[in-house]
Amino acid sequence: MKLDLNIRKRKLIFFLAPAIFLFMVLTSATPPSNTISKAHVTPPQDYQIKTIVIDAGHGGRDSGAKGSRSLEKNIALEVALKLGKEIERQLPGVRVMFTRRTDEFIDLYKRIRMANAAKADIFISIHCNSAPGRSSRGTETIVSGSHRLGEQTAAIRENASLLLEENYKENYQGFDPKDPESYIIFSLMKNQYREKSVKLANLMQQEYVKSGRVSRGILEQGLAVLAEAGMPAVLTEIGFVNNRAEEDYMLSDEGQSEIVQNLVSAISAFKKSVER
Repeated sequence: MKLDLNIRKRKLIFFLAPAIFLFMVLTSATPPSNTISKAHVTPPQDYQIKTIVIDAGHGGRDSGAKGSRSLEKNIALEVALKLGKEIERQLPGVRVMFTRRTDEFIDLYKRIRMANAAKADIFISIHCNSAPGRSSRGTETIVSGSHRLGEQTAAIRENASLLLEENYKENYQGFDPKDPESYIIFSLMKNQYREKSVKLANLMQQEYVKSGRVSRGILEQGLAVLAEAGMPAVLTEIGFVNNRAEEDYMLSDEGQSEIVQNLVSAISAFKKSVER
């Protein structure tokens, strides 16, 4: 059965890759100089940031990463709720929605579908990082995109949550978060919001650095929670929960306030840059 599954995956990849390549070539082709495309005569629709969905990672029976005295799910929820409050205070007119407000488990695919159903303009997922040993530190922000096999450590860790879901194979069309080959499928998915997602992620990392945090950069990974996003979407790792100093920072009111302000400043800068 395992052999048959791998064969089906390879066949899917074999047939998908050329089709997606052709689609990308055709959609990016420049119209002939003697024609006027519709885009040249029709002003582009304004892109306004009106609704932001904030996702507190993990929850309920899914605790996420574990620190010496904390759980990722709890820190993520505290920061998410504070972030929503500050967005509403500092950015009047912007509506904030949450995928969860309490300690509850929500399927990954339902989180992004909430945002799609609400026609959200930004989706932000809050997480804490973890790595072997206690010396790793810093922040990183992830967008949905392509990557090579062997470079999906963060994706495998975060996607492991879907194993706790009922009927996860049906919900994710046979995707197996434990099988590195499955991530090739995500790599083949065209993300039309990639450019804006990367822009938002970059602004977040810049704000973290201004506060003296270590930036681990921007990653492109095959994350289930971002794969179906119909808007710019990012997952930001606000620190390493298994690093004692960073855990203390993320548990403190001062640390959480600084993280929240970093994110609000990044969102505000992004909003100004994309709105016309």
